[in-house]
Amino acid sequence: MPTMSGLKMIKHSRLLAGAAVRLDAVCSAPLPRNHLIQHRMASKAITLENINPNIVKLEYAVRGPLVIRAAEIEKELEKGAKKPFKRVIKANIGDAHAMGQKPITFIRQVLACVSLPELIDTYDFPSDVKKRAREILEGCGGQSVGSYTASHGIELIRRHVAEYIERRDGHPAKWDDIVLTGGASNGIKNVLQLLCNDLGGKPSGVLIPIPQYPLYSASLAEYGLTQVGYYLDEDNAWALDEAELERALKSAKDCNVRAIAVINPGNPTGQVLTRSNIETIIKFAHRHNLLLLADEVYQDNVYAEGSKFFSFKKVLRELGAPYTNELELASFMSISKGYMGECGLRGGWMELVNFDKAVQANLYKCISAMLCPTVLGQSALDLVAKPPSKGEPSYELWIKEKTAVLDSLNKRAKMIADTFNSMQGFKCNVVQGAMYAFPSIDMPPKAIEAAKAAGKAPDVYYAFKLLEETGICIVPGSGFGQRPGTFHFRTTILPQPALLQEMLDIFKNFHEKFTKEHA
Repeated sequence: MPTMSGLKMIKHSRLLAGAAVRLDAVCSAPLPRNHLIQHRMASKAITLENINPNIVKLEYAVRGPLVIRAAEIEKELEKGAKKPFKRVIKANIGDAHAMGQKPITFIRQVLACVSLPELIDTYDFPSDVKKRAREILEGCGGQSVGSYTASHGIELIRRHVAEYIERRDGHPAKWDDIVLTGGASNGIKNVLQLLCNDLGGKPSGVLIPIPQYPLYSASLAEYGLTQVGYYLDEDNAWALDEAELERALKSAKDCNVRAIAVINPGNPTGQVLTRSNIETIIKFAHRHNLLLLADEVYQDNVYAEGSKFFSFKKVLRELGAPYTNELELASFMSISKGYMGECGLRGGWMELVNFDKAVQANLYKCISAMLCPTVLGQSALDLVAKPPSKGEPSYELWIKEKTAVLDSLNKRAKMIADTFNSMQGFKCNVVQGAMYAFPSIDMPPKAIEAAKAAGKAPDVYYAFKLLEETGICIVPGSGFGQRPGTFHFRTTILPQPALLQEMLDIFKNFHEKFTKEHA
């Protein structure tokens, strides 16, 4: 006699059989009993036809097809494939540690202690390392980096960030206007989400620089916001021109422009804006009632003689009324760049200035839904906001390591620009700051024809040839945007000096060969 579970199975099978019979009755030809189940399994709930179209539109050039191919080549080399090179040189992304930069000792010592607190009492770390680790742990729930923190970050660290900004700018900063984020990218995306509101039947638009860091174009596509590009002036060290800003704004007929993004020091262009240029941008944003997004993650990376970093917050405060108290500003900083290069720890912050209090409260509410940024990232960020002071045990090693990193980047910045400018058909502005060069190339007509035949943009064609023949991975300028009829690429200055010299020598030989082949 069937058990109770067996009776349920028989009853269930009879229901399925009945469903199949009823389905047969409405079809011209009999269907198998399991057709309903097979049909259900054959169709997908999400297809390219019904997926969010903004996701399909989204592109992120620095991790695009070239990088995918570079990873494939690495695997081919591991399996013994014969290539005209022995390794892939990844000059496509600003990942300092991946290119051989050593971590800052003070940061890693404190992180070791907060990760494994028993080290504080059992290992011979400097006393200031132990003190900072204890302070960070006291700010964590349960005194563990494995616990959640406040959604906007640990209050102690937010206070230290405010102190850092005050030291940097010479003006007060409010700790409760500081939000700790999972890298600057998360903060930028959080603020952009505030603009997702079609007003008068038109989407919101954001002015972004061309060339730009693809985070912006990708995020705008993801959120259904309209990208409005303003061209940087390549002939004037990639400066911003007020007339160009006005032109771009007037060209935006199909959207309501509500914000302007500025990257300083520049990515991919490596420029450092003058104070005068920053004042012009602030006045432009105020005149047109635009939210100003200041991406300042490379503020430690300034190399060229005569160049100096000025934060938008500092210039805003010193311009006085009406700008000081009216212009809405969101500025962003990260531990991924600078002298730290801690990309994988995902630590960053944003400061909100002159935001409507109700808007800021709603932004904080939105952020709280993501729980909190990584606590190790917050911890590392604390050590950047409040590094060792002169006289503390860790200071001498910290300042030595910091200076060595920035001095080396300075030399590499000059090396890369000088080399490209020595190559026929290249023009490269001085790398004033950040971690990249963005040279232009005169592409031979036959190369343009070959690219067209291959179904690629000319700069993409060039970059793929470079990768396949030399193992050097760069990002084509079209991934960042460029003036029509011009061709560029972005390369980092991050390979260590010996590897960078090797890369540039290989690059020079490749370009000579490429030019002859397409003459």
